[in-house]
Amino acid sequence: MDDNKKSCDLCGLAVEVEGFRLKTLQGEKRFCCEGCKGIYQMLHEAQVLPEDADDSIQPQS
Repeated sequence: MDDNKKSCDLCGLAVEVEGFRLKTLQGEKRFCCEGCKGIYQMLHEAQVLPEDADDSIQPQS
């Protein structure tokens, strides 16, 4: 078991299931569920990169 569990970037709950991720201008965001991912995507639409975005795009600091 991983003691360094990541928290959801929207609600703060532990990310127990992989696969709910978004690439953004600030870097990769991880979520605990599809609902949190969708809400974050709606609220931060301008910052979300396309799923097929080139990995050479550098996150803004």
